Amino acid sequence: MIKVLFADDHEMVRIGVSAYLSSQTDIDVIAEADDGGEAVKLALELKPDIILMDLVMKEMDGIEATKMIIQSWPDAKIIIVTSFLDDEKVYPALEAGAVSYMLKTSKANEIADAIRATYKGQSVLEPEVTGKIMTKMRQKPVEHLHDQLTERELEILLLMAEGKTNQDIADQLFISQKTVKVHVSNILGKLEVQDRTQAVIYAFKHDLINMK
Repeated sequence: MIKVLFADDHEMVRIGVSAYLSSQTDIDVIAEADDGGEAVKLALELKPDIILMDLVMKEMDGIEATKMIIQSWPDAKIIIVTSFLDDEKVYPALEAGAVSYMLKTSKANEIADAIRATYKGQSVLEPEVTGKIMTKMRQKPVEHLHDQLTERELEILLLMAEGKTNQDIADQLFISQKTVKVHVSNILGKLEVQDRTQAVIYAFKHDLINMK
């Protein structure tokens, strides 16, 4: 029997969905909550197999409740059931730790199937949510190690590539040699290289020399 906690601030929604789910031979709605704070309390007390979580609720919303539950109970399986598909709701909910994301326009049997699938370790997402995630992934810029460098560190790396010593760099930038050494150490750490030579090779390999 799959034990379910259902959190939603609309009583009629809770009554309707809970009645259908409880009619299933393998699902049991063991508790209901009308607020995120109550959902957190019941989730940590009862440890249900599945938590159905609305997003917009009084006092504490579903995103904050999801974060709090996952922080205290990382293995919790939370399904968002909401009317919202905007980016401000979808991404934060999934980043908070929700496993699945369903719309309230879904049929009751689809929510039941999502509960069964999530219980088995699968992630069930509305097609629109999947589309949003794929679009965001395609738009995500490629990150490089040198993106972590500050302007000063990049400046010093380029001077290193010109063959300048720490003293040369200190004289040119009007800073102490000790400060240069600190910057060089930070550069090596951020680029994940062992020495100045490897750092310079990295700079040429990633065409950083022509960036200035």
